[in-house]
Amino acid sequence: MGRGARPVYPETGLVNQPRSKLVTPAALKHLTTSDPVMRRLIREFGSCGLEPETRRAPFQSLVMAVAHQQLHATAANAILSRFKKLFPGRRFPRPEDLSSVSDVDLRGVGFSRAKILAIRDIAAKTLDGVVPTSRQIMKLSDDEIIERLTEVRGVGRWTVEMLLIFQLGRPDVLPADDFGVRTGFRQAYKKRDLPPVKGLLAFGERWRPHRTTAAWYLWLAADAAKKK
Repeated sequence: MGRGARPVYPETGLVNQPRSKLVTPAALKHLTTSDPVMRRLIREFGSCGLEPETRRAPFQSLVMAVAHQQLHATAANAILSRFKKLFPGRRFPRPEDLSSVSDVDLRGVGFSRAKILAIRDIAAKTLDGVVPTSRQIMKLSDDEIIERLTEVRGVGRWTVEMLLIFQLGRPDVLPADDFGVRTGFRQAYKKRDLPPVKGLLAFGERWRPHRTTAAWYLWLAADAAKKK
């Protein structure tokens, strides 16, 4: 799974939304008082918002995540558009619908062999109950969700962390293996090299229980550095 500077769900994106349900005043206060660099980032970027897309089922989110792996968002969205046309009358196919299309059909819309295997495994594990329903996943802890979903072919920890942030809106997720988060940390904290994953996780303990908000500001710092 690629770990780019952008989240796996590009349609949510890094955008300013003043009424965030996730980047709360409590989160901003905690980061401001616990970390002077975070305080500077918050002053620089303002009260940026992150609105999770809560209406998607985990099955849909994982299929979309696989589609976006190692592709530009435009190309991935084009593949997903063609994929959905294989299932007339549905906004998005159900897991059981995958049995009605062949691998040739899936190749025809642009999926690679590896991605076809992953998508079929997502469908099978959804039907088997490994991938929880929308209602079930709300009752699971972050660690439980990571443990279950990383059993799926082609789904790594980073993909699940993006789901935790951008679909479920979990407040204390630090995707320390994300290139954008690591780049933002290097820029914001004026480091020569990217931080090691374990080092970033250890440093991020000061941001608990609002590590998602901290990650958000590190993404913004990475984006700002690109524009200089």
